[in-house]
Amino acid sequence: MTEENTSCNAATRALALRTTLLPKDTNPAGTIFGGVILSLIDQAGEIAMRSINPHRRYVTIAMDSIMFHAPVFVGDLVSLYTCHVKVGNTSVSVQVDVMVERRDRPGAEVRVTEAKVTYVAIGGDGKPIPVNG
Repeated sequence: MTEENTSCNAATRALALRTTLLPKDTNPAGTIFGGVILSLIDQAGEIAMRSINPHRRYVTIAMDSIMFHAPVFVGDLVSLYTCHVKVGNTSVSVQVDVMVERRDRPGAEVRVTEAKVTYVAIGGDGKPIPVNG
């Protein structure tokens, strides 16, 4: 049996990770590298998996969709919110919303990136195992 949620909203999402990024994370245009954001998305998704079953190891099997809406700048407060979109037998899909609070606009969050990531629970032999069990 699967449990499905079609989207995250303020009531269903949870803060998984919050950070600021440094000049070392910037590209030649002066904005944060997309790969740095992808890494944070993967970390936030794995943190979200702990609420399903904290005793399982999870691996990323797919970044199903990623949409970059706006750049991230040095000094932005970056918050990654997650919610479970689909819980299957051995896999879980997680929605990750990346929001920033700009230094010049404290208190106002802007969505900069959103992604759907799928994780698989694995046993000691590296093979898929049930998420719950």
